[in-house]
Amino acid sequence: MNTERRDYHVPALLEECLEALHLSPGGVYVDVTLGGGGHSRAILSRLGAGGRLFAFDQDADAEANAPIDDPRFVFVRSNFRYLASFLRYHGVDRVDGVLADLGVSSHHFDTPERGFSFRFDGEVDMRMNNRAGRTAAEIVNTYTEEELARLLHTYGELANARRAAEAIVRARNERPIRTTAELTAILQPLAGRRDATGYYAQVFQALRIEVNDEMGALDDMLRQALHVIRPGGRLAVITYHSLEDRPVKRFMRTGRMDGQGEEDVFGNRLSPIRPVGRKPIIPTAEEVERNPRVRSAKLRVGEICSVSGAK
Repeated sequence: MNTERRDYHVPALLEECLEALHLSPGGVYVDVTLGGGGHSRAILSRLGAGGRLFAFDQDADAEANAPIDDPRFVFVRSNFRYLASFLRYHGVDRVDGVLADLGVSSHHFDTPERGFSFRFDGEVDMRMNNRAGRTAAEIVNTYTEEELARLLHTYGELANARRAAEAIVRARNERPIRTTAELTAILQPLAGRRDATGYYAQVFQALRIEVNDEMGALDDMLRQALHVIRPGGRLAVITYHSLEDRPVKRFMRTGRMDGQGEEDVFGNRLSPIRPVGRKPIIPTAEEVERNPRVRSAKLRVGEICSVSGAK
């Protein structure tokens, strides 16, 4: 079996995820975010000979972390928004649990040519699947000022999103924006000295979410999870920022990311999923010390009740 690449990504809340899934030795599970393979390997270690694990990842780099020599394991090189389709392709109707770690891997942040981090100079790319789709450079160079302001406000929560959009458009009219260093230099006058790092992080987050349609893909995956997880099975999702945590929290309560659940004729809430625990599970101080990138992680868990109310 391949050894886990510790430099790729350290799995967050590992033991907590294994406990949340209520693993059965003969069960069928899905890790929709393979990444460095840490969660998948741990799940496999708890499964018996009759168990199965499917793991999704759209990034070609992640495939090197897949334990492909394990007959219980199936790797799916695809976005997790196609969860149900690929399970059907493999002859699977229902599974016992689904795990999603929504964090960007350390590998992505630490590889300059992928363009995910403002700490390194590289092309403004930010694609999770670098074989297809538009890049962040295409967005900053082609979106209208209004479109740029919208995404910086919505996905980056920038207070001065409109001024940032104006600065980007003004700069690209002189020459196209190609690199992360060029982008941060354009925004430097707006970032301020006190928390420039946080400002750049918000901008890069907004672009990354737009490039990869992260919120749309998350919605697709969660809705499909209601249908592929058997009643009594578990859905476990790790979030890292409020933009994804808020809708996941609503989903665990209502079965919808917008929180608009259904009610019966008596006004009682109907939901195909119920939250497990009143509060999210967060990393211990010891885990944060070992791996500072998990400090904002929140694990939310839901148990499937039925599929009748899913939309």
